[in-house]
Amino acid sequence: MQITIDIPDDIAAQLLQNITDLSRRTLESLIAQAYRDEILTSAEVGKILNLDRWQVETFLHKNQAYLHYNNQDLDVDRVTLQKLRLDID
Repeated sequence: MQITIDIPDDIAAQLLQNITDLSRRTLESLIAQAYRDEILTSAEVGKILNLDRWQVETFLHKNQAYLHYNNQDLDVDRVTLQKLRLDID
C-alpha cells in the first residue's frame, strides 16, 4: 500500500533539505506511534521495516516506544516463575 500526504511546498522543501530519506523517516514515525498506541506488535514492526528482532528492539527503544508490560503481566510472570521454581526443587 502506498500512502500520500500533502505538505505545503515550502515546508516540504525545508524538510527535504534537513532530513535524509524523508519517506523512511515518515514511515518510522508512523510505525513507532502505532506500536506505542498498541496497534502494532513488535513482530509487525519488524515485518514492515524489514528488521530482525534485535533491530526492532533497538528501533523501539530509540523511538521511546517501550514494551507494553503492566501489573497484570507481572503477576502472570510471578506465578509462572513460582511454578517453575517448584518444578526444579
